Amino acid sequence: MVIITSLALAGCNSKMEIIAHRGASNLAPENTVASARLAWEKQADAVEVDVYLSQDGKVVVIHDSTTKRTAGPDMKVADSTFEQLRQLDVGSFKDEVYAGERIPLLDEIIATVPPQGRLFVEIKCGQEILLPLEKVIQASTKRDRIVIIAFDLDTIKAAKRRMPDIPCYWLVGTQKDKDTEAWIPHDTSLVDRISGTQLDGLNMHWAGVTEAFVHAVHAAHLGLYIWTVDDPVEAGRLAKLGVQGLTTNRPGWLRDQLRHGHGRADRTVESTQSSDRDYEPRGSL
Repeated sequence: MVIITSLALAGCNSKMEIIAHRGASNLAPENTVASARLAWEKQADAVEVDVYLSQDGKVVVIHDSTTKRTAGPDMKVADSTFEQLRQLDVGSFKDEVYAGERIPLLDEIIATVPPQGRLFVEIKCGQEILLPLEKVIQASTKRDRIVIIAFDLDTIKAAKRRMPDIPCYWLVGTQKDKDTEAWIPHDTSLVDRISGTQLDGLNMHWAGVTEAFVHAVHAAHLGLYIWTVDDPVEAGRLAKLGVQGLTTNRPGWLRDQLRHGHGRADRTVESTQSSDRDYEPRGSL
């Protein structure tokens, strides 16, 4: 385990990693070198990025299966070469100051990782990416600072079998009650589903995390990370429950809020937690 910056909360001795979601994506274009570099400047303990395999076998960093949302032109990543993808501007959609920012290779993001930082790599496609992904990780000389996460259980289990020394976590979303639209607490049976798989733990959507669920994860000697939290009160609650880390779009701001005691439920601060209407039940980390 890499030595992480201690985040001490008022009334709590917990240490919790702050992981920048797609880099410092609140300020910079997501999943770009600029966003990753800004996250490190904001003192993030780790950066999370998403990866697909291009048509010519390159591990490229992008969240969606197509380029439409961030670039404009609607190109399917799996059907495009890296050279074709590289021509696209994925910075202007965020701010003109980032005009000309390009879709990076995973190698380029890994190169930004500082000595005490970690990189969470989310697999957005299938198992076909595992061999190219391992080759990229091995060539980087930063293998000990990589974490792999995925929503597909078979894919993340296969990743762990291929790369047993790399921490691998199963991503799980929070379900909603169909009638009331209320969040449904995570079922502890999720812990049982990964027991014996050699996976290192779970990476859960914040809304379903309860004290009982955290206890079940800890009792199974598994790790627990949370996504995606921009509300300091919610972050404080999770830290006190003992989660290892959480993903946020605002790493610097959230760390400052927690350091100044704004993670207490009795404090009122600006909340930027994503609205329920923007959340996809299966998960869209």
